[in-house]
Amino acid sequence: MSPVTETDEHKALRSAVAALGKRYGRAYLTKAVAEGGHPDELWAEAGKLGYLGVNLPEEYGGGGGGIAELSIVLEELGAAGCPLLMLVVSPAICGTVIARFGTDEQKRAWLPGLSDGTRTMAFGITEPDAGSNSHRITTTARRDGADWVLNGRKVFISGVDIADATLIVGRTEDARTGSLKPCLFIVPRDAEGFGRRQIDMELASAEKQFELTLDEVRLPADALVGDEDAGLLQLFAGLNPERVMTAAFAIGMGRFALARAVEYARERTVWKAPIGAHQAIAHPLAQAHIELELARLMMQKAAYLYDAGDDIGAGEAANMAKYAAGEACVRAVDQAVHTLGGNGLTREFGLASLITAARVSRIAPVSREMILNYVSHQTLGLPKSY
Repeated sequence: MSPVTETDEHKALRSAVAALGKRYGRAYLTKAVAEGGHPDELWAEAGKLGYLGVNLPEEYGGGGGGIAELSIVLEELGAAGCPLLMLVVSPAICGTVIARFGTDEQKRAWLPGLSDGTRTMAFGITEPDAGSNSHRITTTARRDGADWVLNGRKVFISGVDIADATLIVGRTEDARTGSLKPCLFIVPRDAEGFGRRQIDMELASAEKQFELTLDEVRLPADALVGDEDAGLLQLFAGLNPERVMTAAFAIGMGRFALARAVEYARERTVWKAPIGAHQAIAHPLAQAHIELELARLMMQKAAYLYDAGDDIGAGEAANMAKYAAGEACVRAVDQAVHTLGGNGLTREFGLASLITAARVSRIAPVSREMILNYVSHQTLGLPKSY
């Protein structure tokens, strides 16, 4: 597969997922959010059809594909107005990390469930005092006999209430200073000492955000995923797919908003012709379309490099894709709302809530400023200011 043209299999996957998304749509997701529920029916059906685990190994019930395929699933559900945020976290980050670094026992325990959607996993890296600086992670793990004992705090962790476990990023206690040597632990939802508090967000989303506390959380030795000395490699095995999938989320949302605006501009007539005939309306929508297409191209390149095993190349491309998609999404949503005028702020058209949601792709999982830092230092070779 080339990152420029899609294979017939990819096109078929795209249209199949688009058809599934169309059956549910924006109204389904809006209802789930309003009722404080989750898109359980869509998640279950997508799992049954094999879409949730399309990137996971076939021997564990997955599709045997990669992030390229999973990003298509999320983008198309987003374009239909019903994206599944937990796709970013459960199969893309946690599934990838376990598939690459987990023991045979961990793979058997988790991958089949992550593949068909019957089990989900959250991902805990962000901390109140660390923000984008993951080297300041203070969640520690100490050995106590054969066990591990975890202490620390996490913030803005999605879906902990519905996840069977959370993959927590910590550091061994003896590595508290110096360069970060992250280690990853599977913490069951009901583990003693594992507390959660829901954060009150103005964001309309079915997936809730949580602050977590780990107070002497005791875990067996086999809760550790991979090698405690593997360092950053394991972490970035999860973070690059996260950036690619965030790009897919943003592109899908941008496409949904743009489609609504185009449909409206074709039919809404104020003077003699539909408003879409006026260049002041048409050109910004065309520009939004171009920017979304360009972002998708970089996302496909990032997924291609990652799936080919080029972690370094994928890191650069995934950051660029996430940056481009976040910017394109925000502009597409803004222009869509503007095209509809007052109607763009009504519940009926369902665009106003996207104004807040679109900004998430600029902020999370890493801010656009940190991506510009990455490109400045890694790509351009400019000196660091921090």
